[in-house]
Amino acid sequence: MLINYKNMKINSNNSTLLGSVQDVNGTSISVKLTTIDSSGLTFVDGQGYRIGQVGSFVRIPIGYVDLFGIVSQVGARSVPQNLAENEQDGYRWLTVQLIGEGYKRGKFQRGISQYPTIEDEVHLVSEYDLAKIYGEEGRQNHLVRVGHIAGSESIDSLVDINKLITRHSAIVGTTGSGKSTTVASLLNSLSDTKKFPSARIIVLDIHGEYGKALKDRANIYKINPESNIESEKPLRIPFWALNADELLQVTFGSFGDNSKSKNIILEKILEYKIQTLKSYPKGNLSIETLSVDSPVPFSLNQLWYDLYCNEFGTYYSNNGKLPIKANWAFERDGDGNELRGDPEKSIAPKFKKVKNIAADPEKIQYLPGTMNIASQLENLGSKLRIPRFDFLLKPDKWHPKLDGFVEKDLDVFIKDWIGNDKPITILDLSGIPPSVLNDIIGICLRIIYEGLFWSRNLPEGGRERPLLVVMEEAHGYLNDNFEKSASIIVQKIVKEGRKYGIGAMIISQRPSEINSTILSQCGTFFALRLTNNTDRSHIKGAISDNLDGLTDMLPILRTGEAIILGEAVKLPMRTLIEAPPKERRPDSQDPIVSSELPPDLSFNITGGWDTSKQVEEDYKKFIDVWRKQNPKVATSFKEKEKNNN
Repeated sequence: MLINYKNMKINSNNSTLLGSVQDVNGTSISVKLTTIDSSGLTFVDGQGYRIGQVGSFVRIPIGYVDLFGIVSQVGARSVPQNLAENEQDGYRWLTVQLIGEGYKRGKFQRGISQYPTIEDEVHLVSEYDLAKIYGEEGRQNHLVRVGHIAGSESIDSLVDINKLITRHSAIVGTTGSGKSTTVASLLNSLSDTKKFPSARIIVLDIHGEYGKALKDRANIYKINPESNIESEKPLRIPFWALNADELLQVTFGSFGDNSKSKNIILEKILEYKIQTLKSYPKGNLSIETLSVDSPVPFSLNQLWYDLYCNEFGTYYSNNGKLPIKANWAFERDGDGNELRGDPEKSIAPKFKKVKNIAADPEKIQYLPGTMNIASQLENLGSKLRIPRFDFLLKPDKWHPKLDGFVEKDLDVFIKDWIGNDKPITILDLSGIPPSVLNDIIGICLRIIYEGLFWSRNLPEGGRERPLLVVMEEAHGYLNDNFEKSASIIVQKIVKEGRKYGIGAMIISQRPSEINSTILSQCGTFFALRLTNNTDRSHIKGAISDNLDGLTDMLPILRTGEAIILGEAVKLPMRTLIEAPPKERRPDSQDPIVSSELPPDLSFNITGGWDTSKQVEEDYKKFIDVWRKQNPKVATSFKEKEKNNN
């Protein structure tokens, strides 16, 4: 039942009085309780309230201003040190952290303009007072509802999306605490096209959890899309959109101390890009302003082929003289055809062995000055031939011909990601090879950031249409390993992204493993249940509010319950997150081991350990799904079985 707080009279002082201020120390005050009922209850307007609950609010009237604070400690340890020896009723003390103030007829605001003095009255905050603090007349458009205040179902928990997005945020919680459901609930609210018709959000979905929950309002890009699902599209990342360091890392691998060879390869890449630009001009880009990092197409296959010939090739030396153009000594097949290989198909050529016998007029030599990059070339060649890397090295319409021609340019690629017809773009990275996953995440983030950075003054830029980037399982790639590009680019986003309309939402079950610079730049925290002490200490260190009492509650929060702190909320809120409908929840629920139904009602359940309806198991299908590395293949098996039956 909703309560009309506008027509409610202000509570009488006697019914809400808790005690008086006895000590003031910065933003922390000590309060001595007056005589209270042995039950620990007080009644205001017929409603009972527990006195001395950690995390509850108190109000200190000072003239026309009410100061508000949160109870952080109760009992003997709350007694001021100079009074501890003579205080007999040590359990009748509270420690309160001051957090804001509100005028009798005005709105609540964070921060305080004056401090309480000794013997100032301290009052319980009733639902009427909470409604004044949290309630918003007219429900401004920039506020979204995420649930309700714990213990006060009639008071909505509202979040300011201006601060949530541009000042960055973090959602943290132990596995099973309701983290994914919280993310889905937020994304459902933020992607409401009636309220926010121009919203744009990118989700880095590491485990493929959110496609089911958001399929009606998202385009989903994945390695193995389902052809019968309209919202699923193939994930393609043009390798030539990478900068030089990213490209070499994911293609050739590490060069160690061989910087000379690395520089030679970079020079060759620049040569190929210049050739492409001469044949296929790109807008106003000129050769003079072109760099090796410029996103201009070139044939990686041709680069690999030419380098392979230079590294492994032998040539006919023409009586010991090196020709201007090497006369390659190719092997021949049984029909006498030269085995030249095929750069388009990533087939390496085969060369004759060195031959330098005095009596033999045919001299076969290696080219002098090889680059010593045999292992790097083998690494790149294998990736060009393995289908799992096609999303990057053979990106369909963005795959360059040998002369650098591409059917589609980057404008189509970027529009698919951040300018499509739906508010959410999900990059399902579950099919990315683990060896390059961290690099690919960094590449995606860098492309998004640089694109919005340089176009910041255009209508498509982030200043006119901000972008929220949601990063799932962030502890896996936003750690202190600075060899990976993801952590580096996200540090830049959280430090500078606000100016260019790029917001970050960090999601993790292990906040202690996230780089401290990244975590400290998050202005808003959704802290769900956290049982690990190290993780809790990182959250305490990252938040600006001095609220140890609230953060100490993190281990005992219920599933789906969060403490929301920071810039996007007026006050720290202990909130029960409103879960989306079951069909709109992430695919992250715990498997059922044993049915919770009575035995007489669970006879037809096919899952779990206590099932009485055992299905015939077929491990050939098991292996087939494993080999294809696509869990949805199992769905097609089930559909075929239904049709056959």
